[in-house]
Amino acid sequence: MKVDGKHIRSIWLEPDGWTVSAIDQRLLPHDFVVARLTTCDAAADAIRSMLVRGAPLIGATAAYGMALARRADSSDAALDRAYQKLIATRPTAINLKWALDEMRRLLRPLPPPQRTAAAYARAGDIAEEDIAINQGIGRHGLALIEAIAASKKPGERVNVLTHCNAGWLATVDWGTATAPIYLAHERGHNIHVWVDETRPRNQGASLTAWELGHHGVPHTVIPDNTGGHLMQHGMVDLVITGTDRVTANGDVCNKIGTYLKALAAQDNGVPFYVALPSPTIDFSVDDGIAEIPIEQRGAEEVTDMTGRTADGRIETVRIVPAGSPVANYAFDVTPARLVTGLITERGVLKADRAALAAAFPERTADAAE
Repeated sequence: MKVDGKHIRSIWLEPDGWTVSAIDQRLLPHDFVVARLTTCDAAADAIRSMLVRGAPLIGATAAYGMALARRADSSDAALDRAYQKLIATRPTAINLKWALDEMRRLLRPLPPPQRTAAAYARAGDIAEEDIAINQGIGRHGLALIEAIAASKKPGERVNVLTHCNAGWLATVDWGTATAPIYLAHERGHNIHVWVDETRPRNQGASLTAWELGHHGVPHTVIPDNTGGHLMQHGMVDLVITGTDRVTANGDVCNKIGTYLKALAAQDNGVPFYVALPSPTIDFSVDDGIAEIPIEQRGAEEVTDMTGRTADGRIETVRIVPAGSPVANYAFDVTPARLVTGLITERGVLKADRAALAAAFPERTADAAE
């Protein structure tokens, strides 16, 4: 996608052929800084600290982390150590495990001297595959937006509400939930995005608003609790969110607060769609509420906020009374019954086992192994 007219991805390989660079998302929207990752440890820390975040980007970063590890040591023992180090960084997003399994499956049978080149090639392929998948999601999601636009008066805008950041910053390029939005914008449709701020890390206000603004897409940042009000007053035409894991039966695990948006959408007859790449489907899990591990993050994400002061300084301040306990659940699960449809690279699917298995039979086979 574009930042002030210049195309850029969230992660890329430098011209030296081995250094990995990524946008440091912890510093957005106030500072644009590129981090250079030169070791597996650095890749693991980037995922853990949320220098990079978003399920597809986490997977791509982990793949590059395996390549960086191979550059340092191509032995079987080093392969296993790198796998364990990277898979321990974030427990919820399934793309992490998918990418690491892909890398280990490829590298294990190869002679050690061949592993480094093969690892970099496969990591690059995973990044390119993510872009192609997101473009497919964009095309199928665009049809939903165009159908709504066709039902409106000429020139009347289509309002999309999204939650957290499922934009190109959460993927390698294009994004999942935002891919249909970007395509609609490029086709000249009058589209507007309601951007949930998405506490506690404010990925909507900090990241989604930043990328939409730099790409020129009309948008408005709203407090997290505003979505229901907007829906009650006919100001939301559809909701599109991303997801970190979708179960075999269509339950959706996404950033905390997604479930509440789905409830409000159902109550007001607003279509609630989830955009996802196929590596986000976990056919080994049936019941999302019971089986998906929900990451609990540090209290400081709730107690503290960072922003730019009037005189230009970046400051972190505490907003919660000292001594007050904090619970910081990073994700929640939206039951399949609340999901209008799953926007995938192979079409818009019903949120159930039969539709997912029919669209992605190769993924069900992998889960059975």
